Amino acid sequence: MNASATPRRPVPPRGVRGLRGLRGIGGLRDLRRRQDALIEDGVLAAALAVLAFAPALSKVGAQIGDLPRRPADALSVVLALVQTLPLAARRRFPAAVLTVIGAGFAVDQARGYPTTFASIGLYLALYSAGADQERSRRVAAAAATAGYAALALVLHHLGSLLGFGDYFAFYLAAAAAWLAGGLMRRLREQEAERRRLAAEAATAAERARIARELHDVVTHHVTAMVVQADAAQYLLESDPQRASAGLTSVSDTGRRALTELRYLLGVLEATGDKPAGDPTRPDLAPAQGAIADLVEQARAAGHAVELSEAGERRVRPAAVELAAYRVVQEALTNAMKHAPGARTHVRLNQHPRHIEVEVRTEGSAVEGPAASASAYRAPELPAGGRGLAGLRERVRVLDGVLEAGPRPDGGFTVRARIPAGPDQE
Repeated sequence: MNASATPRRPVPPRGVRGLRGLRGIGGLRDLRRRQDALIEDGVLAAALAVLAFAPALSKVGAQIGDLPRRPADALSVVLALVQTLPLAARRRFPAAVLTVIGAGFAVDQARGYPTTFASIGLYLALYSAGADQERSRRVAAAAATAGYAALALVLHHLGSLLGFGDYFAFYLAAAAAWLAGGLMRRLREQEAERRRLAAEAATAAERARIARELHDVVTHHVTAMVVQADAAQYLLESDPQRASAGLTSVSDTGRRALTELRYLLGVLEATGDKPAGDPTRPDLAPAQGAIADLVEQARAAGHAVELSEAGERRVRPAAVELAAYRVVQEALTNAMKHAPGARTHVRLNQHPRHIEVEVRTEGSAVEGPAASASAYRAPELPAGGRGLAGLRERVRVLDGVLEAGPRPDGGFTVRARIPAGPDQE
């Protein structure tokens, strides 16, 4: 290797690249929102500029000073445009827009031009400053107050007959426009905070959902592989043919585990078209008959399992199918882990509006490779384990009930009732 060669930049993992892509998408969305706001404000400014010269609205507007009226001229037209067109940037540069429009309003009042609809732009600029000014809000408010006080002094010097009460009333009206913008700002901040908290809660729920899926997949398949490997090791000398079949089962189980783990990682990396944490998401919904595959897998590991089904099999919501699948999977995993060789009964009862799932492990072991490879141990009542605790939460979200506990003969029973009626679909 050439030591002088320029080192290659490390390629970021797929997850990091995905996050960078999401940041880029977020930036594009922000740019689009700014462009939309500029277009909306531009239309507002143009409409107000046109209405400023409408004869029907010539008497509508803000007016103070009560100086002798002078006829409109070219300067009055310019001042009308100064009080309207800057509104096109009112959300982007609220303080600057208020300064320009305020100055135009002050000159218009000091010159004594007739009232026009363009003066409404002052109230809109005040509202925008209250709603969109990000920094130095108190300084901006103080500067606006000082500017208004200077205008009042100029108008008084020019001969205005208005008193302090009149000037103060106009100030209150202007302050009301500013405060209305401030109220809207607070409402937007509260809404943004609510959305942030909702997004964090949804993220936490999705993280918990994926953690439960990872636990179920890894625990079940690894437990089956350990039991199968122990049985194969025990039979390696006494029955090589059965030991070879057991090792083949270990390989098959490992491939299934890798397939499910790859799918889970794909779900983690995907942006998703449905809300995070939605319990009805069919991301990992098992196919029809998947529970029978679980039973066959347990049998291949040397565990004596019987499956019985009652009722007509129906098309259920994806979350219901997945919950029933996970109940059986977790119960069989615990049976293989804590009671190798013990007979286990899996019963599915398909009702029109709910599914009943029962997995019952007997308290006495039977003959078999798994029982010979590992001494039988009675199941223990889980104390805060992730498996059954996660199952209870999964079933509870669907308004179902899950019960799990030891049997008098030393066995263990897991029983779940999962609503799945038409109102659930």
